[in-house]
Amino acid sequence: MVFSPDPRRYASATERNRDPILAVLQRVLPPTGTVLEISSGTGEHAVYFAPRLAPRWWLPSDRDPEALDSIAAWRQAVPCETLQAPVSLDVCESVWPVEAGHTDWLQHQPIRAIVNINMVHISPWGSCLGLMAGAGRLLPPQGVLYLYGPFKQNGKHTAPSNAAFDASLQARNPQWGVRDLEAVVKVAQDQGLAVQATVAMPANNLSVVFTRTG
Repeated sequence: MVFSPDPRRYASATERNRDPILAVLQRVLPPTGTVLEISSGTGEHAVYFAPRLAPRWWLPSDRDPEALDSIAAWRQAVPCETLQAPVSLDVCESVWPVEAGHTDWLQHQPIRAIVNINMVHISPWGSCLGLMAGAGRLLPPQGVLYLYGPFKQNGKHTAPSNAAFDASLQARNPQWGVRDLEAVVKVAQDQGLAVQATVAMPANNLSVVFTRTG
């Protein structure tokens, strides 16, 4: 008998940051509807948040096929009624699959929030632009966009560890790097998203909460 390897991935930061992130999400997310998670990575956040944020539905997504396999495997290992199957989604596309009648249940549980954890700095700036454009198209008035990660403020790093992390990111890929919070807020404003709160998080990260205006 041949056993297939377990496709589940693990991220060491998840266990450290999931409870602080959950505490913020419980305060800021709309009480019902679907939460679309962009760049779900391993899927560990999805299986942890979904049961704790019910009755909201949680829809994970990623552009990486191996990440999608990991998310699906985690979902199978830790089943939850409100956790949906992962969607292949590239934020840089002009139309996301969830905008094109992805599934019937989205008509009954429409997307009211988007959550993005640790993507903006580990991707080209175009990914941030695509994320904001998609949020501007998808979110209803008062819908929520939640970002988590390290940010520079007023053009400066908030801690030496963030500066070192930024240098390591740019050494791996010159298009990556810790972003200026003010630049991210400006892009969001251009898409009808107003910053509502910034919350200091462990390890010199921030939670940044936007709401859809209009």
